[in-house]
Amino acid sequence: MGVGYMKRLILWIGVLIAGCGDSKETKIQRFLLQSNELIRDQKDGQAEYYLKEALKLDSCFSDAWNNLGTVYFNQQKFSLALEHYNKAIDCRPDYLDAYFNRANTKYELKEYYSALEDIGKILRNKPDTAVAYFSEGLIYTRLREFDKSLASFRKALSLDSSNPEVWVNMGTVHYYKKQFDSAEFDLQSALKLNPQEANVYNALAMIEIERLQYAQASSFLEKALALSPDDPFFLNNRGYLKLLTNDIAGAKEDIDKSIGFDPYNGWAYRNKAVYYLQVGNTADAIRLLTQAEEMDPFIEKIYFYLGEAYRQAGEGKLACDYYNKSFARNELSEKDVKDRCAPK
Repeated sequence: MGVGYMKRLILWIGVLIAGCGDSKETKIQRFLLQSNELIRDQKDGQAEYYLKEALKLDSCFSDAWNNLGTVYFNQQKFSLALEHYNKAIDCRPDYLDAYFNRANTKYELKEYYSALEDIGKILRNKPDTAVAYFSEGLIYTRLREFDKSLASFRKALSLDSSNPEVWVNMGTVHYYKKQFDSAEFDLQSALKLNPQEANVYNALAMIEIERLQYAQASSFLEKALALSPDDPFFLNNRGYLKLLTNDIAGAKEDIDKSIGFDPYNGWAYRNKAVYYLQVGNTADAIRLLTQAEEMDPFIEKIYFYLGEAYRQAGEGKLACDYYNKSFARNELSEKDVKDRCAPK
């Protein structure tokens, strides 16, 4: 199950210049306002043009650098976005919105500890910023520091109890901690705030899979997909459920669609590898599991499935190494490891 997404803050400049004239400052503000409208309309190429025109007039216009970063972030050009947020901060070292945008970008680039430093800068200056605590919780979740992530989410809720996404992500963390009743409580709390929150139904489905209640899980996933038919996480999770219920062809179709919509989701590659294991294609299973591990080593059961793949390939020592890694994550019991590591 995916952990949800980090919202990014876009700085909109809504103050029009009073009076007439065609001064340099008026031109700069006009370019910025035009870019804001274009970014909202997802016309990134045109927005980029106006922002660069503004920078021709003022090479240290921090708002333009910030919004250019957002243009590139929206295009998933995260390294380029980071360069532009850095320039915005160089020009205005106290520009907290740019710090927030930069933290989001570092999150996407998996520079988690550096992202935490930027969030810390915001909280030192504005300690009652709920969205910063929310982002902090997401970062700690990716670092698997679940107690810290829950503390951050609870702080966000204390400042803004109306945000269903905080409840969804708290539920996700409780799911990762195998605290399914607490996860269910959080998710139902999110539903009270927004009955159309598709991520809730997806997360509830994952809980039911853990409980081996596959029919109920399927029902929840269908609700999620009815609200968001092309969501790659939902498609991937439905594919995984189909693997568990022996709908092999249907599983492959869903997982392939998921990868088509989001080729950067390591969970989908893990599940495609499980498909290959089930059809006896061990080489491709190992290839995709290795790729998934490189993308995100914290993916659940990645080491268990690597153990299964190497065991299937006759590589007993490698298989046992991965089973022990899975045991260290509380995914296997000591007896499971002993049984799987025993010579055939």
